[in-house]
Amino acid sequence: MSKHCKLIVQAFCSSKDFVRYQRLVFRHKLYQLREERDMKPETFASLVSAIIYEKRFGPYLCQPVIAGLGEDDKPFIYTMDSIGAKELAKDFVVSGTASESLYGACEAMYKPDMEAEELFETISQALLSSVDRDCLSGWGGHVYVNTKEIKERILKGRMD
Repeated sequence: MSKHCKLIVQAFCSSKDFVRYQRLVFRHKLYQLREERDMKPETFASLVSAIIYEKRFGPYLCQPVIAGLGEDDKPFIYTMDSIGAKELAKDFVVSGTASESLYGACEAMYKPDMEAEELFETISQALLSSVDRDCLSGWGGHVYVNTKEIKERILKGRMD
């Protein structure tokens, strides 16, 4: 939604209307008009949580992940369940069909305070090895390393 705040959503096909870009942009711009300032990533996480909670009796089948740089360029990662309950992660979050194998790979390979290039290599190896074990996943992925300048790289995986 902003330069240093990313929303990643793993969702069931019928829940895709949650991730309508226009709806989130509308609420973001409305906040900017009312508050006369840009939305902090923590505030954006609360907004997404409130949108999901509105549908708690017929929930969206999704698991959003919000990652960004907060105040003083401190990284944060929020994840939510299908009714919008937020959880602040201190190291990493996984989501999607390969999440079970991703947890194991990430726990084995992740170390605190990694440099950007080392972190990219670790994420890439964990993602590709986990996706190879899951028959419903594949086709690679996008890796964003969110530092003062955002680095995006595209990984190509198996395509069967």
